[in-house]
Amino acid sequence: QVQLVESGGGLVQAGGSLRLSCKASGIIVSLNGMVWYRQAPGKQREFVATITSGGRTNYADSVKGRFTISRDNAKNTVYLQMNSLKPEDTAVYYCKIDLSDYWGQGTQVSVSS
Repeated sequence: QVQLVESGGGLVQAGGSLRLSCKASGIIVSLNGMVWYRQAPGKQREFVATITSGGRTNYADSVKGRFTISRDNAKNTVYLQMNSLKPEDTAVYYCKIDLSDYWGQGTQVSVSS
């Protein structure tokens, strides 16, 4: 079975950092595009970052220069390094396999001002 499990969320002060993890089973991360989304309360889900099977990355303008998506193929895990966090980054963050309907359960990120 395909399973994605996010972790690493929590409460952090503005300007701080968090690293989110998305550990995959049932699929090989390096053979898939992987995507991070987020959804803030009362708002639509929005794209955050993606990494292709070839290792190319793309970011939403709102996080460009602050967030970095990466993967560790040996651990079959995708990461989202979040630096210089802002209160508007507060959301539930979800990992997804690109071109699929496989999602993780989400992890809460809360940034206080």
